[in-house]
Amino acid sequence: MSVKLVVVGGVAGGASTVTRARRLNEDAEIILIERGEYVSFANCGLPYYVGNEIKNRDDLQVTTVEFLRDRFNIDVRVFNEVVDIDRGRKEVTVKDLRKDSTYTESYDKLVLCPGGQPIRPPLEGIDLDTVFTLWTIPDSDTIKSYIEEHEPESAVIIGGGFIGLEMAENLMGLGLEVTIVEMLDQVMPPLDKEMASIVHSHIIDQGCHLCLSDAVKGFFKKDGKTVVTTQSGAEIECDMVILSIGVRPNNELAHKAGLEIGERGGIKTNTRMQTSDPDIYAAGDVVEVTDFVSGTPAMIPLAGPANKQGRIVADNIFGRDSEYKGTQGSSVVKVFDMTVALTGNNEKSLQRTKMPYLVSYTESSSHASYYPGSKILNFKLLFAPEDGRILGAQIVGMEGADKRIDVIATAIRAGMTVFDLEELELAYAPPYSSAKDPVNIAGFVASNILRKDVDNIHWNEVDSVDKESQVLLDVRDDDEVRDQASLGDSVHIPLNQLRKRLGELDRSKTYVIYCAMGQRGYIAYRIMIQNGFKCRNLSGGYNIYEARQGREWASKSQEVNL
Repeated sequence: MSVKLVVVGGVAGGASTVTRARRLNEDAEIILIERGEYVSFANCGLPYYVGNEIKNRDDLQVTTVEFLRDRFNIDVRVFNEVVDIDRGRKEVTVKDLRKDSTYTESYDKLVLCPGGQPIRPPLEGIDLDTVFTLWTIPDSDTIKSYIEEHEPESAVIIGGGFIGLEMAENLMGLGLEVTIVEMLDQVMPPLDKEMASIVHSHIIDQGCHLCLSDAVKGFFKKDGKTVVTTQSGAEIECDMVILSIGVRPNNELAHKAGLEIGERGGIKTNTRMQTSDPDIYAAGDVVEVTDFVSGTPAMIPLAGPANKQGRIVADNIFGRDSEYKGTQGSSVVKVFDMTVALTGNNEKSLQRTKMPYLVSYTESSSHASYYPGSKILNFKLLFAPEDGRILGAQIVGMEGADKRIDVIATAIRAGMTVFDLEELELAYAPPYSSAKDPVNIAGFVASNILRKDVDNIHWNEVDSVDKESQVLLDVRDDDEVRDQASLGDSVHIPLNQLRKRLGELDRSKTYVIYCAMGQRGYIAYRIMIQNGFKCRNLSGGYNIYEARQGREWASKSQEVNL
């Protein structure tokens, strides 16, 4: 099968397409056109190169022009930009950026992988020489050169997403004082607020300033400093600024060619990655995908899906029926010493699509608690009330979050339920896990809810408890109550004393039981419900309530001190 394949853009989607295409067809003419210098590089590694965690710049190149030419016989053209598509003539117009000339190239099949680019809103002063974005290897070169030449002492990072948080850690590792300014009331928008609040506390504990719910207004220079102004009227002086406020798809070429564009700005494709023109395919950050959980359109720019889409494109072009079944957004980010991992839908997404769901919270040790060094994993699981199908999960902890989120991601892809999580046989040895892995524990707790072994109340409902008919019951130990705050006017009876002291409680009231993490509250619930009491258990215990409510003062205090 002799096919002339032209691929626009490299990095993940484009490079995967051409290499898979060559493995499937030795006779095809394959041309890869890339407007930049680097045909495929590790975007995700750039913050760590800036921070000197990655020492060798060449390590950022996933593949090179020479490698693609020599091993795969690909005609690679860097510093060439496709500027127009003539769908009727099946040819593209290409500008050679080094020669400042244009030429046309015909195609049988065309693949669009132009990716995305960082958003740079038209703010006052955004073009100052101290305001940077980080998206390409040349961007990282520019930032590193500035740091080496000017030895900045402080930086402001605009945006608390993946790159913003990674840059905060790496710049602080270089000795800079760092402030994160985020327009939303939380960092990491894919997290739900109470889980993000755990991250807020950790960021602040590391000495990083955090300014939430405040949008940037502009930038100006004053006495050798760059001043960041915000909508609240704050003025933050610094030596450099990193913009990390999101990515938009490079859809101009597709739009100009009359291809169908989705409501979120991405190119619309079918499950075979074909656009509205059957001879044109698309992959990577420029594509509007289907959310695997909800089935709704979404823009989820991640490297893993882009690589898989490129492979699927090549399959379908060369006669193999291959289908892309959606993106579930599995991701992980290192935030100083903390790991934040998530997959599937969060509460915000489920509410937006009106999908019914239930929530459970668990806190489990990363490995056997008696083996030195175990850390707590905060685990939030979202699941369908009718059958327990897993809809999403978020895990925040110091270690072990990544491997647990991968188990949940696999379970979601397989259509598994929380009842299946109970039965999973996962590897155990004291340095690595517990006999009941945190994934099993999450399954037990969620299954208890569905079996109606417990009636839960959540952190955001506690403050609206009717004090006339409901009583807060604290079953933590005496030393915990001394060391921590309590929820309002709580009755305190340690769990181990509860059976003997049931006579002190009023059977006409409903008791809202809480402990630190929820497990003892559940045991107390089972004791009381079988003794004729009406009660509910605070899911996740006092800790998850305090993470969202009691520690939120920390981020606000940082704002005041800016």
